[in-house]
Amino acid sequence: MPTISPAPLAAKSANRNALATLKGLWPFLHPYRARIALAFVLLCLGSASILLVPLAFRDLIDFGFGNRTQASDSLLGAFSLNGHFIALFGLAVFWALMIAARYYTVTWVGERATADLRNAVYARVLSQSPHFFETVQTGEVLSRLTGDTTLIQTVVGSSISMGLRSLFQFIGGMAMLAYTSFTLFSLNLGLMALLTLPILVIGRKVKKLSREAQDRIADTAALAGEVLNAMPTVQAYTQEIQEARRYNERTETSFVTAIRRSRVRAALTALIISAVMGTIIFVLWIGARQVAQGAMTGGELASFVLYAALVAGGVGTLAEVWGDIMRAAGATERLLDLLHAESAIQESASPLTPAHPGQAAIRFENVTFRYPSRPQTNALESIDLDIKPGESVALIGPSGAGKTSLFQLLLRYYDVTAGCIRLNGQDIRQLRLHDLRNSIAIVPQDPVIFSANALDNIRYGRASASDAEVLHAAKAALVDEFVERLPEGYQTFLGERGTRLSGGQRQRIAIARAMLKGAPLLLLDEATSALDAESEVLVQQGLSAAMRGRTTLVIAHRLATVQKVDRIIVMDQGKIVETGTPADLRSQGGLYARLAALQLDH
Repeated sequence: MPTISPAPLAAKSANRNALATLKGLWPFLHPYRARIALAFVLLCLGSASILLVPLAFRDLIDFGFGNRTQASDSLLGAFSLNGHFIALFGLAVFWALMIAARYYTVTWVGERATADLRNAVYARVLSQSPHFFETVQTGEVLSRLTGDTTLIQTVVGSSISMGLRSLFQFIGGMAMLAYTSFTLFSLNLGLMALLTLPILVIGRKVKKLSREAQDRIADTAALAGEVLNAMPTVQAYTQEIQEARRYNERTETSFVTAIRRSRVRAALTALIISAVMGTIIFVLWIGARQVAQGAMTGGELASFVLYAALVAGGVGTLAEVWGDIMRAAGATERLLDLLHAESAIQESASPLTPAHPGQAAIRFENVTFRYPSRPQTNALESIDLDIKPGESVALIGPSGAGKTSLFQLLLRYYDVTAGCIRLNGQDIRQLRLHDLRNSIAIVPQDPVIFSANALDNIRYGRASASDAEVLHAAKAALVDEFVERLPEGYQTFLGERGTRLSGGQRQRIAIARAMLKGAPLLLLDEATSALDAESEVLVQQGLSAAMRGRTTLVIAHRLATVQKVDRIIVMDQGKIVETGTPADLRSQGGLYARLAALQLDH
């Protein structure tokens, strides 16, 4: 199944039509089509009202300063001079109300659709397999969820509305220019048609540079996220200046790219406005000559000037909006890359109902596995292993032997390359991922502690658990031994990544979380390898309570921690090389006996 990698994330076709790209946002706008329709109606009313203003000025000028007989047949012919001004003010008020109502409506749609898009992308990222996060930096994902969605919100909630208003203003103004003086209009239209080609060429350049600028911002965010999550290491090796220099280099690259985009966009804006205004001034010069010759009235020329100003303003705004659309198209491409990313792990089309949900019997049948990033190397080779319900089994062996790979396959972070893994006789690929992973609890070597209090961190094991159930699990895992000494007990905020706790305390939180989950299969991934002797004793007591009544697989480097398990599996280079009880393995004189001699015989 295809997965996503940094190359496709950063290098989708830059030639894709911007508007075609923005069509990808329609599923997020479709639920709010009624509000969009309302905004469109308000837009039409507002545009129509502003297009009446030059006609009102034409009548006002001809009525007040010109031929009143001719003005009596005009738009405001039935009004007195004062009435003309009152009607003009009423038109302005109506226009203002339409603009305000449209602004609120489109802003609401933009904010709502962007929030939905952000939620959808985040949910999609959460469903990805670990292979996705091996190849994509989380900082880049965060940049897309924040910076890119903000760009899109600006376009959907503001720029598109402004663009449509300006487009209506441009089209309506051009129509009224033709109505006012077709000769001047024809001349104006011909000159403006010459501007189309350079606008399109420069617009494509803006889109390409906008995508590049967003990529550079994402690179900067990725570096910052990586370094800030490793601050103790950075400071321990006194690399603060070097990391600040690296970040400065990334920000400078982002700045240079952004300035290149701004330069091109500024040139596009200047070209459009200068050319349009030059065209209009030239046409007005022709119009002034016609007034002097009596071919036009002063009011008609004034209205033509106002319509020309509306057209020029519309074109200028369209140029700005088109630049925003180019940037949003690049941001949309990047977000749609995430939204359409396919996980390497696919759910079964016809999932099975879990058999014997209260117990866990595991069977590895001739399992071979190669990581996607190392397709030529076997991480596991021809593994055959039966684990009975309630049995405790330890996996030992040197680093790279394949112990962690077995855990990752059990959790279906990856799928086997060959063979089959069965849970209670069922192929785990035929189970829903939710059902499979709900049957497994894990205590990792480096447990994750969230930015919350102790009670909520333990409740993460089962969100529906009551406070009493959480406290029971905490007591069984000996969490109460240290939590009671915290300033607010179980309500104490533990800090980002549990910075206010020791390693042993974080492990006991993780054990309590696993016990609260109540899963029939427990995975212990070197849960005591980094602890001091006193902490290890306390954690081992918690682990003993967690293992009781559950099928347990333990990864351990320290053999002293697995002397009481039912069976030990010795692995080396992706294969099972020995199996048996600790006493049996020592008598065999193999790899376990050599490790035991190094660790246990002092």
